[in-house]
Amino acid sequence: MGQEASKPQPGTKLQVIGAGLPRTGTASFSKALEILLQGPVYHGGTQNCKGSSLNLKTWISILEHTPIRSPEDEKFVLSRILALIDGYVAITSAPGFCFVPELMRLYPDAKVICTMRNTEAWDKSVDAIAAASLQWHLKVIFFPLSPMRHFPRYLEALAAGRWAELYHTSGKPTKHVGTQVWDRHIQHLREVVPPEKLVFFDVRDGWEPLCKALGCEVPKGIGFPQINERPGMESFAREQVKQGLIRWILIIGTAATAIVLWRFWVR
Repeated sequence: MGQEASKPQPGTKLQVIGAGLPRTGTASFSKALEILLQGPVYHGGTQNCKGSSLNLKTWISILEHTPIRSPEDEKFVLSRILALIDGYVAITSAPGFCFVPELMRLYPDAKVICTMRNTEAWDKSVDAIAAASLQWHLKVIFFPLSPMRHFPRYLEALAAGRWAELYHTSGKPTKHVGTQVWDRHIQHLREVVPPEKLVFFDVRDGWEPLCKALGCEVPKGIGFPQINERPGMESFAREQVKQGLIRWILIIGTAATAIVLWRFWVR
């Protein structure tokens, strides 16, 4: 997760479709793309959790139209995605990686780059994030907060929609993702993306393979970004829980005060 949500630049054209799953170095990848392409990147985790509520609400509506079963569904999904990511040079992380075919239709000249990681390490990392995100009490704690009040519903819509469609899962959020999701994702990309447009990239390899894929020169005097997302995500989650509890204390305290005053006046 990045530090702050990016803001679109009108007239900017999407050049890269980030097809890597979460926990594959997407924050470092996003920062690298910002440097190379000199424009804002739509990193899903950051935009959804730190940006406007419009992001989560729009993705929920998109996901609720998946699997796509009609021309109306398709038109809805394409139009909403276009409206949401217009003005960015790239889109990365969730849930963009689930919509590679649609993104290629909208941006046929964009390069599809899938960030990679050791499968077992990815499985362990993503399971830890899933377990933390799916605690039942978060739905209550986040309710007074914007945009996080929409996050539990977003997870439900993702699991029931495109995620289940692509990865043959139960349709419900789960704390264990499994390496079969990784394998099916790679298979899906190979099936839908022409070989000449698909690039697999490990952020540990640094600038050279990424610059080669994009036809860019390696930046001089700039190290490849190394952003460890997990500490930032954990810190953000703790702060959101804290803020949620404070809001609930204020809400309950205000309600209790109102009841006491009402009883006093009706005596």
